[in-house]
Amino acid sequence: MDYLALIDDIREFTKANVKKSRFEHSVRVAEMTARLCRLYSLDETKGYLSGIGHDMCKDFPAEQQIALAQKDGDPIMDFELKNPSLLHGRAASVLMNEKFGIKDKEILEAVAYHTSAKIGLSDLGKCLFIADKIEPGRPQSTDEYREALYKLSLEDMFSTVFYENYEYVTKKGYTLYPDTLKLLEYYKNKVGSKK
Repeated sequence: MDYLALIDDIREFTKANVKKSRFEHSVRVAEMTARLCRLYSLDETKGYLSGIGHDMCKDFPAEQQIALAQKDGDPIMDFELKNPSLLHGRAASVLMNEKFGIKDKEILEAVAYHTSAKIGLSDLGKCLFIADKIEPGRPQSTDEYREALYKLSLEDMFSTVFYENYEYVTKKGYTLYPDTLKLLEYYKNKVGSKK
């Protein structure tokens, strides 16, 4: 599959379907995901593609996000129905498959789980999750902050950013995804087993 050609199509689709600030965020996430892929010897084209399309459905009407997300076969939870924008990653994953013909499971999983993460997330998925949280437009993401992260292994960078995101979401009082809670428990057990 020619991912370079698809990047242009998905970039144009995203630009046409999200507000300007979200498109600019998507470009920064795409660039950051590609950079992380280079850093960890992954396919940077797939990284950029995942990043440029990860929020392509976020400004869709709630009903459209729900309808798309339902096609992935996973149940939709009550808290997602109350806040359908939480489904934007799953919706984008379905749309990338249906509209753009992307069948690569790594790309589709990365996009679907870029908000919640999960146990067993691929390295590409970890890069997209991290990039979404640390792209230069985020208030906490200073040059020094990112430079310190770049010195870590991918697993250590992911766990660091995952914990920071967990603390942020918890302070805001948001409901946590079951996959997020399982991953949190996994890390707690992993750290506990090293003692």
